Amino acid sequence: MTLIASQETATTPRAQVQSAHARVLALLGALWLILFFASLFSPPVLDDADGTHASAARQMALSGDLVTLRINNVRYLEKAPLPYWIVAASLRVFGCNTFAVHLPQALAVLLLMLLGCRWAREAFGEPAAFYTGLGVLTSAGVFLFTRVFFPDSLLSLLLAAALYCFLKSLGGSELSFRSEASESVSVARSPVLYAYLMWTALALAVLTKGLVAIVFLFGAAAVYLALTGEARHWRRLKPFSGLLLFLVIAAPWHILAGLRNTGGIDGHGFFWFYFINEHVLRFLGRRIPRDYNKLPGYLYWTLHLVWLFPWSLFLPLFFVDATRRWRRYGLIHPDKLYFSTPWIFGAFFLVAIALTGPGRGFAAAFPLACLVAWAAWRNRRIGPWYTRNPQPLADLTPVQKSSLLLAIFSFLVLAFFSLSTNQEYYTFPAYLPMLMLVAAALGRAEAAYSGFDPLARSSRRWITFAHASFTVIGLLIAAALSYGLWIARHIATLPNVGDLLAHRGVGDYTLSMSSLFDLTGPSFAALRLPAGLAMAAFAAGPAIAWMLRARRRHLAATTAIALTSAVFLIAAHIAFVRFAPMLSSQNFAQRIQQLEASGAISRDNTLLLFGDQAYGSSIPFYLNRPLDRPALLVDGRSSSMLFGSTFPDAQALFLTPAELVSQWGSGKRKILFVPLERRADVDRLLGPRQILLEETAGKALITDRPLDK
Repeated sequence: MTLIASQETATTPRAQVQSAHARVLALLGALWLILFFASLFSPPVLDDADGTHASAARQMALSGDLVTLRINNVRYLEKAPLPYWIVAASLRVFGCNTFAVHLPQALAVLLLMLLGCRWAREAFGEPAAFYTGLGVLTSAGVFLFTRVFFPDSLLSLLLAAALYCFLKSLGGSELSFRSEASESVSVARSPVLYAYLMWTALALAVLTKGLVAIVFLFGAAAVYLALTGEARHWRRLKPFSGLLLFLVIAAPWHILAGLRNTGGIDGHGFFWFYFINEHVLRFLGRRIPRDYNKLPGYLYWTLHLVWLFPWSLFLPLFFVDATRRWRRYGLIHPDKLYFSTPWIFGAFFLVAIALTGPGRGFAAAFPLACLVAWAAWRNRRIGPWYTRNPQPLADLTPVQKSSLLLAIFSFLVLAFFSLSTNQEYYTFPAYLPMLMLVAAALGRAEAAYSGFDPLARSSRRWITFAHASFTVIGLLIAAALSYGLWIARHIATLPNVGDLLAHRGVGDYTLSMSSLFDLTGPSFAALRLPAGLAMAAFAAGPAIAWMLRARRRHLAATTAIALTSAVFLIAAHIAFVRFAPMLSSQNFAQRIQQLEASGAISRDNTLLLFGDQAYGSSIPFYLNRPLDRPALLVDGRSSSMLFGSTFPDAQALFLTPAELVSQWGSGKRKILFVPLERRADVDRLLGPRQILLEETAGKALITDRPLDK
């Protein structure tokens, strides 16, 4: 495949440019099929968030109630509805299965990649578009956080679309993003259309994950408009009619949900729980129930090197490139202090607070602010700060405007969640903007790589740094995997890796990636195939990429990096499937269905889940029983069931441990799922009165009487 270099675009026939772009999209589409579509069939829906969200979508599909989310007939008012509407429609079309649950997320990644390619192509040229697509498809975080039914991939798509339309709507009747060296693709569509598309995307984003979408879009837009002076074009954004369109799309569900869900705990209903508890108190770390962690600051920031790996290795190149470009523009020269003092104060405070927290952030920012004030006083010959240009970036090119908006949005998302309670995947919306900026910097560095000027030397230096780091990391990973395979060489491979894992308070983990801590030496024997595949990829891939780079085959070198990551992600998926017996309880649902089909147990049985429903949330999903046969929850008034359990219509579903003991062995046959974390409690309550039906990875399925035959 041949890409048309950005310098040649102006003289290349349009048909040839379109043909090159079509080949890029074909390659990226094939990569998406391999990495995302092929993985839709396994592993099964997992317990915890995956099964919980899938059960909510299943109940919506069965009940037809598009307003009130419910899990096991209990109100689930924490989440916005759009992801569940989409998955419910998928379940109606494809049936109650793994493919139907995870297909919308895979499609969201595909659309996110296509949008990133389009934006990068128009703003930065064809190579940047290709690299953006590769980055989206082969970044570790994008792959990892779409294995579970989370709304963040859809939120990322909608916010990126809103940002793109925001920038296009400000461009006048004909907006053409252009690279600095050449013409790019000219797009002649009415900015009015883009303005209304922006409001539509924002409304859908609010219906995906709540008010945080407004914070991110309006926050980034406000800073961008203030810096560039484009606030004078505010009418192009259609604020009045656009706001009306936004309300028409977003408001009805919120109003109906509030009217239909009243009378919860302490008289609170949907409005308090959704807007106050799930937005304000969650941000402050005081949400009820308090079942969320907050990553330490150093870990929060450094983990993004993992989530964006291997493209995070080019972040130093991006920062050097950005500094050089802004210096050339004149923003850093002391005689051209375009940034007024308030802007610098604000930037220092935001950075310090984001890195160190509110308390220490103000203390850290104060001396920096003093230094800035001193520099401004020394430079007073250009006038006091209030007489300087209030829009320090008023003369940016279209390329720089894209870069600025992407950078502002990325920093806003990262800073926001550095202050809030967070999970690792919350910053997903920042991935595409960051990957686009890195792809653009890499494309420019490759174009300047072969020269002899300072720019060329800098490009070679930082690209070499990225390849050297990739090679060292690859060799270390390959060595670690080799060691694991060596120590497990005499251990027989067992089909159920979950039974080999060391369980160390798994129930106490609240971060989404905590299960990785339970992989031990003996369990490595069950992962020989994915470990060997990953070892081979990291042992050879980085070296091949570096060799191609040394030969000035830039496209091939960058593609080799992406393919190395792709092979690793395939290996990770295989390992994920091997972990399925521990992470999912689908096999328990299959066991119940087998016993019912054989007549060993009657179909008129009652399913009970001991503890939080999240422990076995995949069982009700795969059993797919009618809504009038919900599972009973024993000691399950916790987590996502807590608020919903306070409504009168949910009381009959919750049993105390004492009620379980009194009803055990009487009435209809009872089948009890017991997670590993509660086995000791159940043994103490029921003792020898339990009959084991299935046991996997420490989890058990028991019944209260012998099988019928």
